[in-house]
Amino acid sequence: MKIIFLYFDEMVYSNFEQVPVWQQSRQFVAQIYGLTDTNFKRDYDLIGQIRRASLSIPLNIAEGFERKTNKDFARFVNMAKASAGECRAALYLAHDLGYLTAEMLDNLLKKIISISEQLSKFSEYLMKTSDFH
Repeated sequence: MKIIFLYFDEMVYSNFEQVPVWQQSRQFVAQIYGLTDTNFKRDYDLIGQIRRASLSIPLNIAEGFERKTNKDFARFVNMAKASAGECRAALYLAHDLGYLTAEMLDNLLKKIISISEQLSKFSEYLMKTSDFH
């Protein structure tokens, strides 16, 4: 079995589970699932959409990590970032529909914006570096 080492943010990662933005996005998914279970009434369309968007973030990071080139990985990181944007939009809509308080919205937006910014930096790093396989 080949071991992959990725150097980013002064750290070396041998698997996607070690990448901080993957860990944070995983926690964000759990928070979204908890909130949609309790706060979103029976708005199944919005529940499904925000859950799929949040799930897409860590899943794309993981899939990208397993790719053969940094360019491929960067493409998946960019898809994860797009999903983070989708989550942001859905959070605003959830607030507008009365499912989230202003405080809840602010808390979630801080988390997803942080994730998005980290993904942006990660993508830039991947595009600047040579292949790691």
